[in-house]
Amino acid sequence: MSLKIHVLPAGPIETNAYLLTDAARGEAVLVDAPGDVWAEARPILAREGCKLTELWLTHGHWDHMQGAAEVVKATGAKVSAHADDKVLLETPGVMEVFLPGTIRLHPVKTDRWVEQGEVVEALGRKWEVRHVPGHCPGSVLFWCEAEGVAFSGDAIFQGSVGRTDFPGGSMAVLEKSIRGRIYTLPDKTVLYPGHGDATSVAAEKATNPFVRG
Repeated sequence: MSLKIHVLPAGPIETNAYLLTDAARGEAVLVDAPGDVWAEARPILAREGCKLTELWLTHGHWDHMQGAAEVVKATGAKVSAHADDKVLLETPGVMEVFLPGTIRLHPVKTDRWVEQGEVVEALGRKWEVRHVPGHCPGSVLFWCEAEGVAFSGDAIFQGSVGRTDFPGGSMAVLEKSIRGRIYTLPDKTVLYPGHGDATSVAAEKATNPFVRG
């Protein structure tokens, strides 16, 4: 089996979505759904002959869920997210106060509320869910040990961490999440964040100026 990771920056602030495809299985998973991401994902799915079966939301902030309703309508993909962000996903209008006036958000129905330590099976692989609040109450990452990859949303970036000045944010909570649930992943794990370039657990433990390992 061959997993491909397609990095799809999309939306007004170039939020990273990740389209995971396995052409041998004819299946795909989308991690996060910034605005207009479906226009980028659709031709890849067609080219590789894959059906999008799952949409995983790392958290409920607007730039990660803006395109979710469109993706679900087009594909019927099942949505997974953490229940601590239920309000943001089901009543996203609460976030519009932070947005330019031209952006409107549409609610998305979540099919599965994932929890800390839960193992999700997708693409013929096992993915562990880790709850990593601090940037957002419902922040989660999805880790596949077999592939050596984790999709971490906005909890941690290359050389930085998620901002904590939004409602529900806390630097103390984020630091605890990073130390306890990201830095405890194998050092070689590649971290795919919600913005910017990929990094690794080892690199962030050694050099991240906000939370040292």
